[in-house]
Amino acid sequence: MRTEDVLAAIATGLWRWDNASGTVTLDAEAARLLGLPAEPVELTEAAVRSRFHPVDWNEIDGVVNLAVAEGTLAEARLRIMDGEGRVIRTVRSRSKPLIDGDDYELVGTIQEVAEPQPGTAARTPITGDWRRSREAFLLDAGRALAEARSTAEVLRVAASLSMPGFSPDGLAVFGVAGERLTIIGHHGHNAGDEGPFTSMSVDTDYPAAEVVRNGRAIYLPTPEEYLRRFPVTWPLAQRFGRQSWAYLPLIVAGRTMGAWMAAFKHPVAFTPDERSVLTTVARMLAQALARAGVAESERELSLGLQRTMMPVLGPGIPGLHVAARYVPTGGGLQVGGDWYDMIQLPGGRIALVIGDVQGHDVRAAGLMGQLRIALRAYASEGHRPDAVLSRASRFLYGITDGDAGEAAAEGAGRGGAQHPNGGPPDGGIALRGGIMPGGGVVQYGGVAPYGVSPNGDGGSPEGRAHDVGPRFATCLYLEIDPVTGVVDIARAGHPDPAVRMTDGTVLLRPTAGGLPLGIVPDTDYPTTRFTLEPGETLMMCTDGLLETGGHDLDSGWERIRALLEGHAEGSLEDLADSLVEAVHGPGSHHTTGPLADRREDDIAILLVSRQGAAVREAPRRTMMTIAQAEPERIAAARRHVRQLLHDWTDEDQLDSAVLMVSEMVTNVLIHTDGDALLVVEVTCTGEARRLRVEVSDGSDELPHKRHPGEMASSGRGLLLMEMLADAWGVDPRGEGKSIWFELNEPPPKRGDGSA
Repeated sequence: MRTEDVLAAIATGLWRWDNASGTVTLDAEAARLLGLPAEPVELTEAAVRSRFHPVDWNEIDGVVNLAVAEGTLAEARLRIMDGEGRVIRTVRSRSKPLIDGDDYELVGTIQEVAEPQPGTAARTPITGDWRRSREAFLLDAGRALAEARSTAEVLRVAASLSMPGFSPDGLAVFGVAGERLTIIGHHGHNAGDEGPFTSMSVDTDYPAAEVVRNGRAIYLPTPEEYLRRFPVTWPLAQRFGRQSWAYLPLIVAGRTMGAWMAAFKHPVAFTPDERSVLTTVARMLAQALARAGVAESERELSLGLQRTMMPVLGPGIPGLHVAARYVPTGGGLQVGGDWYDMIQLPGGRIALVIGDVQGHDVRAAGLMGQLRIALRAYASEGHRPDAVLSRASRFLYGITDGDAGEAAAEGAGRGGAQHPNGGPPDGGIALRGGIMPGGGVVQYGGVAPYGVSPNGDGGSPEGRAHDVGPRFATCLYLEIDPVTGVVDIARAGHPDPAVRMTDGTVLLRPTAGGLPLGIVPDTDYPTTRFTLEPGETLMMCTDGLLETGGHDLDSGWERIRALLEGHAEGSLEDLADSLVEAVHGPGSHHTTGPLADRREDDIAILLVSRQGAAVREAPRRTMMTIAQAEPERIAAARRHVRQLLHDWTDEDQLDSAVLMVSEMVTNVLIHTDGDALLVVEVTCTGEARRLRVEVSDGSDELPHKRHPGEMASSGRGLLLMEMLADAWGVDPRGEGKSIWFELNEPPPKRGDGSA
């Protein structure tokens, strides 16, 4: 007699599973046991998989992998399903993996096993070792619940838990509101099924209510037990057609905050092992819900603070479009010191403010709110931008530890020579991004001076321990006339604004400035004036927009500048959204790395665009002041000219223009006692463009052309202009003079396509 006949006589089938080809070969008895016609057949893995219960298939996969790794037998109990998803029998499989390189075959037997006794855990057969499955399940459940960040996520995780051997098909989480039982969430029920349970008194004769009252779990293995113990509310549960129920308390810090129900369509005896699993899940679920509740309360508090502290821009302003965004950091209460504001001034003028109080905590948010109110008050009194910032600085100095701030500033000046980075010379205060001799202009703000740590603790271990010390703030304050477009701007250690011109060219708008607010009580803030032409957009931001993602101020600016120049014509709101997405990516985007998009600093953005018919051929104009105490801004002037002429077709002319600008500004700083005012303008003349550069100063002494010797180090400025410029001259003015030159861009070559 053949082996197959012997095995068939004892209702045992043979099967062979080829992992390489993904096929399964069954003899006639194995096919019958799987609910197929009793004849040999070769099926795909997917076809055989459809005959097994999904939970059993997932578990057998792990058993097979372990057997392959250890070279042992793979044993499992599996439920066989018919085409309508009903369990028709339970079988036991024993197979041996035959390994061939990276592939293997499973050769084994399959045999029907007797139906287990009702009311035992074996009603839902357990594949593999029970304790191993339970431990793995609890580890996975604990990790998933710990990662859930909201109540909705916790409920989704709870609904997806597949308990080893007795997975519930209905779940409900009950909460307590006063003396009423409420439904926090449920799974496995239809919409509206929760109606009778949404506002039930805790004194009701209902299992969940009793669990909340006494804090002890209730297990109901049969409908008869449910009816005997809770006859009043049994009709509410009867209609769901379930066979067993477990109600467990959700306890946090010794307080019962609700109850968890797990309901089963098959009888469950609730053995000690099963009760242990359910109790552990209930504890983890309670902790996860408590964490989610705290997190949601913090988010609600954050949103409330933001709504309170962030202004509504209000109705449209005739002649202007304004858009703003505020994005907090990703952690904590998600509040910080960044803010923006818009203030209506007498005479139709509008004040726009953007600033950044040092820190990302509640104290920074509180100081921000006070400072914003103070700025509003000073602006509404009619003070000019410089006076508004001076008063705001004195106000912030007064409400923080002013003495400590002054001591830190003085200490930075005295100890600068010993600083590992060189420190500020001449008693100045150094900020990252530039040194300010003698308290000169801060180029970029938002970072702490030497002697003041970013946490406001004075940089000392004692300060860090007690969280004391001064706080400072950077700020950009401007007033704009919607009719004329004239902008008066004052800056306190804040990044310069940027202007997007009508032809898409984007430039930083250099502005004079002073120390961040609150460092010293009396500080001057010079005012810069320029005109925002119709169609131009002014962008102001905090340093979080530039530096987030591992960028420094320079690389961050290049990233934002490329986005501004590439932005298609559209609404200002779309541009604001694009700026935020350029830094953080889409809402679901999370990456890691040195230049990853991540929320590491608050971001505030304020955009203002002047309405009116934008003239595409309007002059491209910019200006900047180079003070005697700021020789380093000569390099900034050179970069500024190159950015303005980014599309100039003749590279040699561009190099010549930069060289002449450098020479003209340097001569003013060397040979006069005043500051240099640089004005650059590009105008269209027919088919070509003309560049005109003027450098003005307050000295009446006119330059003279000289013929320096071969070894001379100066005196070649006018000779260079005579050689390189198409036209140049010196114009005396009422006070001082203006030196200028012009360059005519050559027309594009035929077929060149250059603009």
